[in-house]
Amino acid sequence: MTASAPIVTMIVPGRDIAAFVPDALDSLLAQTETRWQAVLVDDGSTDETGALFAAAAASDRRFRVIRHDDPRGLGAARNTGIAAVDTPLIGFLDGDDELMPSALERLTSTLSRTGSDLAAAAYVRSRFDGERYVPGRVQPWVSAATAPERLATTIIEHPHASANIVAWSKVSRTALWDDIRFPEGVAYEDQIVAQLLYTRARTFDVIPDVAVRWRLRADGTSITQGKAQLPVLLDYLAALRGGIRVLHDAGARGAVTARLDLILAMDVPPLLDIAATHPDPAYAAAVSSFVSELQALPEFADSRPDPTLAAALAW
Repeated sequence: MTASAPIVTMIVPGRDIAAFVPDALDSLLAQTETRWQAVLVDDGSTDETGALFAAAAASDRRFRVIRHDDPRGLGAARNTGIAAVDTPLIGFLDGDDELMPSALERLTSTLSRTGSDLAAAAYVRSRFDGERYVPGRVQPWVSAATAPERLATTIIEHPHASANIVAWSKVSRTALWDDIRFPEGVAYEDQIVAQLLYTRARTFDVIPDVAVRWRLRADGTSITQGKAQLPVLLDYLAALRGGIRVLHDAGARGAVTARLDLILAMDVPPLLDIAATHPDPAYAAAVSSFVSELQALPEFADSRPDPTLAAALAW
């Protein structure tokens, strides 16, 4: 392998995100580690996303474009990208987010030093303030997952890593993906995959550096902003269940407990608020059933639910 040969392939999926694509691609071009290539997957866009991807490929040979004629969803777009990877390392960047300039250098050099299968970094949300997108602070659960730096650790040794469930903010060895793919046709497809990576990695590294600015779109069209819709809720709950199941099956009881603590603190309360006024009784029924499932888990006895929430549900 020559010094200029790419060491990591970044998969950049997107559909109808022309307003954000330039920032995402510019953040790749600004990387201090230049030995990357990117597979840009246009998932059946009807706006200028495809044209912007094509222009990037025409101007820099590190970009390659693959197009889905019809929309197939984020999971399928990522899987299309995975099939095209021919480098030792793989990473993901959604087409409406941004990498920090040193992200790839920090993640790839950490893996080179430790020999681990996966490196995960911190991330922040960017919210629109009326004029521009402004990055916030590292949230407590992200910090618990990534700080302080831990090298060559495991999910048994560092159960709080399980809170970092996004596909991006990570670089992993391509071989780890031999039999891992994203679920297709559902939302929140990255949660189960993240837990599979943690449990199947021989060792992984976590670093406190912020690698990604995750954009919460001002128009409310981000997947994570649609939880009041029953189909989205059902995908969301299925992803939470699936992630817990992966950790449980791997014998990572501490990680299951850590996930329960976080789900009870961060996920359940807003869902209960929505359920209280939702016009479809199936919404409240789905949330109630999910909470009952959490209570039935053996690891629930080790969890520490918020006292106010516990009292409200008579735990």
